[in-house]
Amino acid sequence: MKILHGKRKIMASYQNAKALSKLTLGKTTEYCSEYNPDLLQGVPRSLNRDDLALTSDNLPFIGEDVWYGYELSWLNTKGKPVVAVAEFRFACTSPNIVESKSFKLYLNSFNQSKFANKEAVETALIKDLSAIAGIKASVKLFHVEQCAALAIKLVKPETICIDNEDVSIDSYQFSAQLLVAAQQTNDTATAIQEKLVSHLLKSNCLITNQPDWASVYIEYKGKPINHGMLLKYLISFRQHNEFHEQCVERIFCDLKKYCQLEQLTVFARYTRRGGLDINPFRSTHLISAPNARTLRQ
Repeated sequence: MKILHGKRKIMASYQNAKALSKLTLGKTTEYCSEYNPDLLQGVPRSLNRDDLALTSDNLPFIGEDVWYGYELSWLNTKGKPVVAVAEFRFACTSPNIVESKSFKLYLNSFNQSKFANKEAVETALIKDLSAIAGIKASVKLFHVEQCAALAIKLVKPETICIDNEDVSIDSYQFSAQLLVAAQQTNDTATAIQEKLVSHLLKSNCLITNQPDWASVYIEYKGKPINHGMLLKYLISFRQHNEFHEQCVERIFCDLKKYCQLEQLTVFARYTRRGGLDINPFRSTHLISAPNARTLRQ
């Protein structure tokens, strides 16, 4: 097994993956300020899903990845700069995820390029991002003061924060086995509906080892899940190396595997890096992610 920064092992499913070896992520790159769609790079979702024994025709969830771009700018036909906030949505059924560094480089390439209007920019973004994702992407551009989706929404009163659970942690290595005892084994236990949140999710970039921080919202219907055991499971990601989308799918699949649940939704709101935040949403029954921006975003 390869060692990343002398500490963490890369999972076997990523070993010698050509799709990762070609990425600009983790390498010195020059910023381009002229529109260039060739900067975009994709990562096959199958790299993670093979490890979870998932194929494109047996996914146990539906959902999407929602990104917000805060540093998008271009020039109008007179050379005057225009700025906007962008919302990008990619169905979780897309063959590829968009690699985040290439996404940032691509968006930066708009900076000194002229476009006739906002619609022309949206058209270019949809075309390029759809090509790299392998499925049609949704793109919306908003005025920086009029993006309703980014109004800070308070957590619903019925949502329980599990971060105050009094747990002892002696390992920060990922362990799905922590969920084995997370649910009552009594067959007579009554099913409940519960909305939970933890702000303690942290993982690390698969390539650069930079920390990724998130609040993760879990809604389920089924037998009660022990909050302390769930929190310990989420904290076990603290030194785990995997992309945002892959961590959320791993959480979803582990909860489905170890807990008796009728419905499940997992939604992570990651803090932004380089002007982009990534918000993977996976559910047994809901297609679209809600607007639930946090103060950390």
